[in-house]
Amino acid sequence: MQDSELLEKIAQVLKRENLNNNRLINHQSVVELTEILDLDKQSTQDWAQLFVWVQQYLDYSPDTSHIGFANRMWSGANMPSVLGEIIAAFSNTSACTFESAPVATLMETYMLKQMLEIVGFKNGEGQMTTGSSNANMIAMMVARNQTLNSVKTQGLFTQKPLFAFVSEDAHYSLDKAANILGIGTEHLIKVPTNKNAKMDVLALDKAIQKVQKNGGIAFFVCATLGTTVRGAYDDIEALLKLKNKHHFWLHGDGAWGGAAIMSSALKTKFLSGIEQLDSFTMDFHKMLGSSLMCNFLLLNHQNLLSCTCADGDNSYIFRDNAVDLGASSLQCGRRVDSLKWFLDWKFYNKQGFSDRVESYYQLAKFAEDFIDRSGELETVERRNSFNVCFRFKAQNSNAFNQNLRHQLLIEEQALFALAYIGDKLVFRLLISNNNIDKVKLTALLNRLIKVGKVLEKNA
Repeated sequence: MQDSELLEKIAQVLKRENLNNNRLINHQSVVELTEILDLDKQSTQDWAQLFVWVQQYLDYSPDTSHIGFANRMWSGANMPSVLGEIIAAFSNTSACTFESAPVATLMETYMLKQMLEIVGFKNGEGQMTTGSSNANMIAMMVARNQTLNSVKTQGLFTQKPLFAFVSEDAHYSLDKAANILGIGTEHLIKVPTNKNAKMDVLALDKAIQKVQKNGGIAFFVCATLGTTVRGAYDDIEALLKLKNKHHFWLHGDGAWGGAAIMSSALKTKFLSGIEQLDSFTMDFHKMLGSSLMCNFLLLNHQNLLSCTCADGDNSYIFRDNAVDLGASSLQCGRRVDSLKWFLDWKFYNKQGFSDRVESYYQLAKFAEDFIDRSGELETVERRNSFNVCFRFKAQNSNAFNQNLRHQLLIEEQALFALAYIGDKLVFRLLISNNNIDKVKLTALLNRLIKVGKVLEKNA
């Protein structure tokens, strides 16, 4: 098949998919789907068979832009970023050097400057990463290397033990970071939360003092800015006071809730003091809708990324460390994610994203009010920001709500997320779909109630 024919075929498949795109998911079991796909089938030089698998991929994958897809912190992507994804795939280059990706290099540099200005880091630097999990690790790595000057060359041997501190509701990527960086997961101290689901600053202070008394170094604290389940924002200003007292690196994990920086009102409400953090990360592919993956890490310092991440003889690839973005990255090959980021930014601009985030915040409040008025549903914990945690009222509630979620899936009505708050299993409603409004959200919740009533009746 010639390239022109291939492109026409791809366009036909996508056009047909877009016209028929009104189904959440064609649900199949693992066994059923394995049989349908017939992945062992030979296909050498067989474009027809390849397009069979392409169509099957589209047919049996969930439509993440569907209103019923309420399963993740992201949904169907913005079309400008989809355009960027397509062009990036066809150009097939790496954003490691200016030579190999000149336009992408300048676009990424431009976008990082935009974010530094919005966050308020006056003399900072940044980079795109593969996601906030990676960004959290890099931030911890920078903090580790700044705390122990010789750790990069000599490792952690004979050094005083390092301790990092996070909320008990912090993302599990911090556990992975402590493991990868040699800190040790037992040296990642999980600090209790208060009644508002924020990190208890008094408990943090006591934990730090205990570590210091025993000869350890409290080197890193992560403020979670929008926790995964309850949507809580740790108190940045209170943590800054402790930072001045104990001199640790203060990082902000805004993977989910960091999108509030786009709105002046929400930034003031949830992120007061953010400009004084040492580092901050945020996913553009979540609330703001860019195509997966699209993340950035910012440091409120300069020239730390290169001295932390660069190592070994890389003269064969990097010609200008001041320009080549790969020189200050843990990756050698770097996917061109800046194109979709730039196109989204230019299409929607800050005001457009501000409007989106504020609308999500209002829709979360609307959902909570709907649940509170409902006779069948109950809010398990009061809403902190964007996350609504609720369940269907029932005896043996955990098992019932698990079954309800499964029934909604197999009936192809909705794909919800579940999570535990203590010992209570809850639906975790995360609104990140730019197509949703109050009417569609009401219909989604009524759908859940209808299926729940049927289950209850048949129990």
